[in-house]
Formats: sequence, C-alpha cells, structure tokens
Amino acid sequence: MQLKLLISSLLLAISTVAMAAKPITEEEVLAAQKTWGEAIVAIGKAYVAKEDYKAVATKTVETLYGYHEGEVLFKPTKASQQQFRLTKEEAISYFISGVIPEDHGFAIQPWTNVRFENKDIIIDSDSAIAMGNYYFTDAKTDKEAKVEFTFGYKRGVDDNLLINLHHSSFPYTPTY
Repeated sequence: MQLKLLISSLLLAISTVAMAAKPITEEEVLAAQKTWGEAIVAIGKAYVAKEDYKAVATKTVETLYGYHEGEVLFKPTKASQQQFRLTKEEAISYFISGVIPEDHGFAIQPWTNVRFENKDIIIDSDSAIAMGNYYFTDAKTDKEAKVEFTFGYKRGVDDNLLINLHHSSFPYTPTY
C-alpha cells in the first residue's frame, strides 16, 4: 500500500512539473510587442475604413491583455483624471473611447506604425518585463510620437504571452 502511495505521489509530482509553463523567451516578448503594435494600427485602420473598429479593439484587449486570467495594471499615456484602467471595458475605452469621459480613442488617432526600442528585457522564467521607448507614427502628419513604456508579460493558459502590466507616458519635459 505504501509503495502504491509513493508511486502515485511521484506520478503526480512528475505530471505537475510537466504541466508547468515553459519559460518565456526574449523572442516571444519581441513577437508580443510586434503583435501589439500591429493591433493598434489595425484598430485605427478599421476606424478610418468605417469598419467594426470596436470589435477589433475588443479582440485586441481580449487576446493581448490578461484581464480574463487575473489582474492587469494598465496606466495609459493619455490619462490624467482616471489614470488607471483595471478592467477590460476601461482598456477598450482608452483605445476607442467609451466608458471613461476623458478617453478620446488613442488607437483611432490613427497611427500607421508602432515601433519598440527596448532599453532592456528582464525574464524570470514565467514572467517578463520590458522597458524602453516606443514610437507611434501619426497617420495625418507622418511624425513620430515618442512614448516611454514598461510592459509586463505572463504566459496565458493558451500558451501565449499576455500583458499584465502596461505603463506608458510621454517623456518628461522640464519647464525651466
């Protein structure tokens, strides 16, 4: 009986280790950033084309952010009155306007390109944090807007990376 219990315990331990999430790689973080930038551009394109940009924004938040799997800390660039977006609906509002009055639709500006320049990426097996600058190319002026970012990632149950931390802000400009 003890041998059976020992074997059962070992099998459980082995299956638990086998089911553990695989470590996050730098390549996955870079791919997640590329996907996020393309999604922001796609929301704006759908808006300009008078397509269902709300559906594109909703899909973006549902697939790239981890709201459905736990907490997400989101502090968007153009937010001052309600600085944080802790729900899926608030995140969608920021990208296309909606439930928060100050939101004017960051993604429907629109932008033609988003490029990331990482200062560094820290990977801790099942999580990753990237920090640097990202640049948004304005569709109307073709000028780039520089924004500082910190993104945190975790692996979702579907094995894809999910954003669980998103902080961005314009660079500080001294007034003296």
